[in-house]
Amino acid sequence: MSNNNNAAELTQADREQVLLTCEERIGYDFRDRSLLRRALTHSSCAVTRLDCNERMEFLGDAVLGMVICDYLYQHFPDRREGQLTQQKSHLVSRAVCAQVASRLELEHMIFVGRGLQAIPDSLKAAVVESLIAAVYLDGGDQAAGDFILRAFAPELENCSEGDAENYKSLLQEEIQRDGSLVPQYVIVEERGPDHAREFHMAVQIGDQRFGGAWGRSKKEAEQKAAMNALDTMHAD
Repeated sequence: MSNNNNAAELTQADREQVLLTCEERIGYDFRDRSLLRRALTHSSCAVTRLDCNERMEFLGDAVLGMVICDYLYQHFPDRREGQLTQQKSHLVSRAVCAQVASRLELEHMIFVGRGLQAIPDSLKAAVVESLIAAVYLDGGDQAAGDFILRAFAPELENCSEGDAENYKSLLQEEIQRDGSLVPQYVIVEERGPDHAREFHMAVQIGDQRFGGAWGRSKKEAEQKAAMNALDTMHAD
Protein backbone atom coordinates (compact mmCIF):
# COMPACT_ATOMS: atom_id res chain seq x y z
CA MET A 1 0.00 0.00 0.00
CA SER A 2 1.31 3.47 -0.84
CA ASN A 3 2.39 5.94 1.79
CA ASN A 4 -0.73 8.00 1.34
CA ASN A 5 -4.12 7.54 -0.25
CA ASN A 6 -4.98 10.25 -2.74
CA ALA A 7 -8.76 10.08 -2.51
CA ALA A 8 -9.22 11.18 -6.12
CA GLU A 9 -7.22 8.21 -7.41
CA LEU A 10 -8.90 5.46 -5.39
CA THR A 11 -11.62 3.20 -6.72
CA GLN A 12 -14.50 2.11 -4.49
CA ALA A 13 -12.81 -1.26 -4.13
CA ASP A 14 -9.59 0.46 -3.04
CA ARG A 15 -11.47 2.43 -0.41
CA GLU A 16 -13.15 -0.67 0.95
CA GLN A 17 -9.80 -2.45 1.16
CA VAL A 18 -8.35 0.45 3.15
CA LEU A 19 -11.26 0.25 5.61
CA LEU A 20 -10.87 -3.51 5.94
CA THR A 21 -7.13 -3.21 6.55
CA CYS A 22 -7.71 -0.50 9.16
CA GLU A 23 -10.22 -2.69 11.01
CA GLU A 24 -7.67 -5.49 11.09
CA ARG A 25 -4.94 -3.18 12.40
CA ILE A 26 -7.02 -1.68 15.21
CA GLY A 27 -8.78 -4.93 16.12
CA TYR A 28 -12.34 -3.63 15.75
CA ASP A 29 -15.06 -4.38 13.16
CA PHE A 30 -17.44 -1.50 12.55
CA ARG A 31 -21.17 -1.93 12.29
CA ASP A 32 -21.35 1.50 10.63
CA ARG A 33 -18.37 1.81 8.30
CA SER A 34 -19.26 5.39 7.42
CA LEU A 35 -17.86 6.34 10.83
CA LEU A 36 -14.56 4.67 10.00
CA ARG A 37 -14.47 6.32 6.58
CA ARG A 38 -14.97 9.76 8.09
CA ALA A 39 -12.36 9.09 10.78
CA LEU A 40 -9.79 8.46 8.06
CA THR A 41 -10.76 11.43 5.88
CA HIS A 42 -8.52 14.48 6.03
CA SER A 43 -9.97 17.91 5.30
CA SER A 44 -7.84 18.16 2.14
CA CYS A 45 -10.17 15.76 0.33
CA ALA A 46 -13.48 16.34 2.13
CA VAL A 47 -16.40 18.00 0.34
CA THR A 48 -17.03 20.16 3.45
CA ARG A 49 -15.26 20.48 6.79
CA LEU A 50 -18.12 18.48 8.34
CA ASP A 51 -17.22 15.52 6.11
CA CYS A 52 -13.67 15.18 7.47
CA ASN A 53 -12.37 13.86 10.79
CA GLU A 54 -11.93 17.19 12.62
CA ARG A 55 -15.07 16.93 14.77
CA MET A 56 -14.25 13.29 15.58
CA GLU A 57 -10.76 14.35 16.61
CA PHE A 58 -12.35 16.70 19.17
CA LEU A 59 -14.48 13.90 20.64
CA GLY A 60 -11.72 11.30 20.52
CA ASP A 61 -9.39 13.55 22.50
CA ALA A 62 -11.93 13.69 25.33
CA VAL A 63 -12.56 9.92 25.29
CA LEU A 64 -8.82 9.21 25.28
CA GLY A 65 -8.28 11.52 28.24
CA MET A 66 -11.04 9.85 30.26
CA VAL A 67 -9.79 6.31 29.60
CA ILE A 68 -6.18 7.22 30.39
CA CYS A 69 -7.20 9.02 33.59
CA ASP A 70 -9.22 6.01 34.73
CA TYR A 71 -6.35 3.64 33.93
CA LEU A 72 -3.81 5.69 35.89
CA TYR A 73 -6.17 6.20 38.83
CA GLN A 74 -6.93 2.47 39.09
CA HIS A 75 -3.41 1.16 38.51
CA PHE A 76 -1.41 3.63 40.60
CA PRO A 77 -3.30 4.21 43.87
CA ASP A 78 -0.21 5.60 45.61
CA ARG A 79 0.60 8.32 43.08
CA ARG A 80 -0.28 11.89 43.89
CA GLU A 81 -2.44 14.16 41.76
CA GLY A 82 0.54 16.00 40.30
CA GLN A 83 2.19 12.75 39.23
CA LEU A 84 -1.02 11.46 37.64
CA THR A 85 -1.52 14.75 35.80
CA GLN A 86 1.97 14.61 34.34
CA GLN A 87 1.57 10.99 33.24
CA LYS A 88 -1.79 11.74 31.64
CA SER A 89 -0.42 14.79 29.81
CA HIS A 90 2.37 12.68 28.36
CA LEU A 91 0.17 9.75 27.34
CA VAL A 92 -2.41 11.87 25.50
CA SER A 93 0.20 14.10 23.87
CA ARG A 94 0.50 14.51 20.11
CA ALA A 95 3.90 12.84 20.22
CA VAL A 96 2.55 9.67 21.82
CA CYS A 97 -0.53 9.57 19.58
CA ALA A 98 1.72 9.89 16.52
CA GLN A 99 3.87 7.08 17.89
CA VAL A 100 0.79 4.86 18.23
CA ALA A 101 -0.27 5.74 14.69
CA SER A 102 3.14 4.79 13.32
CA ARG A 103 3.12 1.48 15.16
CA LEU A 104 -0.29 0.65 13.64
CA GLU A 105 0.88 1.99 10.24
CA LEU A 106 -2.16 4.24 10.06
CA GLU A 107 -0.40 6.76 7.83
CA HIS A 108 -1.03 4.37 4.92
CA MET A 109 -4.79 4.52 5.49
CA ILE A 110 -5.55 8.23 5.67
CA PHE A 111 -7.57 9.61 2.76
CA VAL A 112 -5.95 12.86 1.61
CA GLY A 113 -6.13 15.32 -1.27
CA ARG A 114 -3.63 15.80 -4.10
CA GLY A 115 -1.83 18.67 -2.40
CA LEU A 116 -0.72 16.60 0.60
CA GLN A 117 2.39 14.64 -0.37
CA ALA A 118 3.52 13.50 3.07
CA ILE A 119 1.79 12.59 6.33
CA PRO A 120 3.12 14.74 9.20
CA ASP A 121 3.06 13.58 12.82
CA SER A 122 0.27 16.03 13.63
CA LEU A 123 -2.00 14.31 11.10
CA LYS A 124 -1.03 10.87 12.41
CA ALA A 125 -1.91 11.94 15.94
CA ALA A 126 -5.22 13.39 14.79
CA VAL A 127 -6.29 10.17 13.07
CA VAL A 128 -5.70 8.19 16.27
CA GLU A 129 -8.07 10.52 18.10
CA SER A 130 -10.65 10.39 15.32
CA LEU A 131 -10.51 6.58 15.26
CA ILE A 132 -11.11 6.53 19.01
CA ALA A 133 -14.20 8.66 18.45
CA ALA A 134 -15.39 6.40 15.63
CA VAL A 135 -15.09 3.29 17.81
CA TYR A 136 -16.82 5.11 20.66
CA LEU A 137 -19.74 6.20 18.45
CA ASP A 138 -20.04 2.74 16.90
CA GLY A 139 -19.52 0.50 19.92
CA GLY A 140 -19.75 2.62 23.06
CA ASP A 141 -17.55 3.16 26.10
CA GLN A 142 -16.31 -0.41 26.47
CA ALA A 143 -15.26 -0.80 22.85
CA ALA A 144 -13.43 2.54 22.86
CA GLY A 145 -11.71 1.72 26.14
CA ASP A 146 -10.60 -1.68 24.90
CA PHE A 147 -9.18 -0.14 21.72
CA ILE A 148 -7.25 2.52 23.63
CA LEU A 149 -5.78 0.03 26.09
CA ARG A 150 -4.66 -2.21 23.21
CA ALA A 151 -3.26 0.57 21.07
CA PHE A 152 -1.45 2.34 23.91
CA ALA A 153 -0.31 -0.83 25.70
CA PRO A 154 3.47 -0.23 25.29
CA GLU A 155 3.16 3.36 26.50
CA LEU A 156 1.02 2.31 29.46
CA GLU A 157 3.55 -0.35 30.41
CA ASN A 158 6.19 2.39 30.59
CA CYS A 159 4.20 4.00 33.40
CA SER A 160 5.47 1.33 35.78
CA GLU A 161 7.77 2.23 38.66
CA GLY A 162 10.60 0.54 36.80
CA ASP A 163 10.71 3.18 34.08
CA ALA A 164 13.72 5.10 35.34
CA GLU A 165 13.61 7.73 32.62
CA ASN A 166 9.92 8.49 32.80
CA TYR A 167 9.83 11.45 35.19
CA LYS A 168 12.95 12.97 33.64
CA SER A 169 11.16 13.03 30.30
CA LEU A 170 8.03 14.51 31.85
CA LEU A 171 10.05 17.22 33.56
CA GLN A 172 11.83 18.02 30.31
CA GLU A 173 8.49 18.38 28.53
CA GLU A 174 7.15 20.58 31.32
CA ILE A 175 9.97 23.10 31.37
CA GLN A 176 10.19 23.24 27.57
CA ARG A 177 6.52 24.21 27.54
CA ASP A 178 7.34 27.12 29.85
CA GLY A 179 10.44 28.09 27.86
CA SER A 180 12.69 27.43 30.84
CA LEU A 181 16.28 26.21 30.91
CA VAL A 182 17.34 22.60 30.53
CA PRO A 183 17.30 20.77 33.91
CA GLN A 184 20.66 19.83 35.39
CA TYR A 185 21.06 16.84 37.71
CA VAL A 186 23.54 17.51 40.51
CA ILE A 187 25.14 14.99 42.86
CA VAL A 188 24.57 16.34 46.37
CA GLU A 189 26.05 13.44 48.31
CA GLU A 190 27.24 9.85 47.99
CA ARG A 191 27.33 7.12 50.60
CA GLY A 192 28.07 3.44 51.04
CA PRO A 193 30.87 1.16 49.79
CA ASP A 194 31.82 1.01 46.11
CA HIS A 195 29.85 -2.20 45.52
CA ALA A 196 26.66 -0.73 47.07
CA ARG A 197 26.96 2.97 46.36
CA GLU A 198 23.98 5.28 46.84
CA PHE A 199 23.55 8.72 45.32
CA HIS A 200 21.68 11.81 46.45
CA MET A 201 20.71 13.80 43.34
CA ALA A 202 18.94 17.15 42.99
CA VAL A 203 17.45 18.98 40.01
CA GLN A 204 18.77 22.44 39.18
CA ILE A 205 16.72 24.59 36.80
CA GLY A 206 18.31 27.99 36.34
CA ASP A 207 18.82 29.47 39.81
CA GLN A 208 16.32 27.16 41.47
CA ARG A 209 17.31 23.86 43.06
CA PHE A 210 14.56 21.40 43.95
CA GLY A 211 14.56 18.88 46.77
CA GLY A 212 16.81 15.92 46.07
CA ALA A 213 16.36 12.17 46.43
CA TRP A 214 18.44 9.08 47.18
CA GLY A 215 18.82 6.17 44.77
CA ARG A 216 20.85 3.00 44.38
CA SER A 217 22.08 4.34 41.05
CA LYS A 218 22.40 7.80 39.53
CA LYS A 219 19.53 7.03 37.15
CA GLU A 220 17.21 5.98 39.95
CA ALA A 221 18.09 9.04 42.02
CA GLU A 222 17.62 11.34 39.01
CA GLN A 223 14.20 9.85 38.32
CA LYS A 224 13.11 10.39 41.92
CA ALA A 225 14.54 13.91 41.96
CA ALA A 226 12.66 14.74 38.75
CA MET A 227 9.45 13.43 40.32
CA ASN A 228 10.01 15.64 43.37
CA ALA A 229 10.61 18.65 41.14
CA LEU A 230 7.38 18.02 39.23
CA ASP A 231 5.41 17.72 42.48
CA THR A 232 6.87 20.99 43.72
CA MET A 233 6.16 22.82 40.47
CA HIS A 234 2.51 21.71 40.44
CA ALA A 235 2.02 22.50 44.12
CA ASP A 236 2.90 26.17 43.55
